[in-house]
Amino acid sequence: MGKVIAADWLKIRGKGLWLLILAGPLGLAAMQALNYGLRFDYMKKRYAEDLWGGLLDNTALFVPMALFLGGTLVCSLMANIEHQTSAWKQLLALPVSRITVFASKLLLCLLLLAVSCLLLSGFVTALGLSFGFGASAIPVYGILRIGFLSFAAVMPFTALQLWLSLAFRNQALPVSIGVICAIVSPFTTTLSEWLPINWPYMAWTGPHRLYFAAAGLALGLLVLLPGAAHFARKDVN
Repeated sequence: MGKVIAADWLKIRGKGLWLLILAGPLGLAAMQALNYGLRFDYMKKRYAEDLWGGLLDNTALFVPMALFLGGTLVCSLMANIEHQTSAWKQLLALPVSRITVFASKLLLCLLLLAVSCLLLSGFVTALGLSFGFGASAIPVYGILRIGFLSFAAVMPFTALQLWLSLAFRNQALPVSIGVICAIVSPFTTTLSEWLPINWPYMAWTGPHRLYFAAAGLALGLLVLLPGAAHFARKDVN
């Protein structure tokens, strides 16, 4: 497994994936920098009792959208490396099981998204400090939770995207699904909280945050099992 992951790691070098991982959290931080910069006095007065909480709440509104879109692009670009070079036959002819190949790509996708979540926590912290919110009041748990609980809750979608991206040479279907989910996610929060598309948001703001993160991990595993089984049996060109 380690050698397969190392090989996949080498393949993504120079493919723009790291730029994508940086662009997502940087874009969210820049959006809030503009939001606070244009109306700093109003925002500071509105969230006077919890300045850090106000910053986190405003950022969290856009985290699910970023995760849906980021997960789509990471999985698609990862799979497209093999599709574009027609390397599946050579890769699967190696003395490595297909399940190992599938797991390697999954772990690398999750690692990249986790790095993006960690960068988001760092950028939000830097943003709050630059606004003078105070280092002694930094809500470390909240700053980590803003990305990572939503990341856990979005796992079913990530698993589905990887399955579709590996299954189809033409990436139009998985990318379309990802873009649609990203666009509609802000408008579905009024629907049932147990609708999976709402879980990344509920993992931040819901009364049972950990339940939604755990549900995401559980459903993600259930989606991964048929995805891995399908990949193991699928004919490749």
